[in-house]
Amino acid sequence: MRRLRYELPQLDGLHHEDFEFAIRDLMRRDGCADAVQVGGAGDNGADVTATDPLGRRWVIQCKHRQGGALGSAVGTPDLHVLNGTGRQLHGGDVVVLVTNGRFTAGCEPLAKSQKLHLVDRGTLGEWAAGSRPLWELLQQLPPSPGRRSALS
Repeated sequence: MRRLRYELPQLDGLHHEDFEFAIRDLMRRDGCADAVQVGGAGDNGADVTATDPLGRRWVIQCKHRQGGALGSAVGTPDLHVLNGTGRQLHGGDVVVLVTNGRFTAGCEPLAKSQKLHLVDRGTLGEWAAGSRPLWELLQQLPPSPGRRSALS
């Protein structure tokens, strides 16, 4: 598992459910032994859940775009759903929306204001092809659950 790597064309060619499993596998590769794919009908905005080595609970919504960067952009309605369920229903410490595509212009300010994390095509490519865990690629993550900060 530690050697698992994906290139963006591989991820682009996946069925949306297989994309969710790939994201689960990347979390497992990075040390989240309990990572599970939970997406499907009635998933309430979560496709993958995991606990990182610091004890933070991750809730990840996956948006696969058949055309990759050329596919339709992920918009704020998807962030609204995730924001309403990621912490409240799924107990997330880190709430993430990941896509193999791109986000509309309104996503970044909304995500920042709600302490959500966006993983666009560029970040996904770096994460999937490399050996750095996602938490090293994202900014302003909350501390481990045992420590409190302004981001908690």
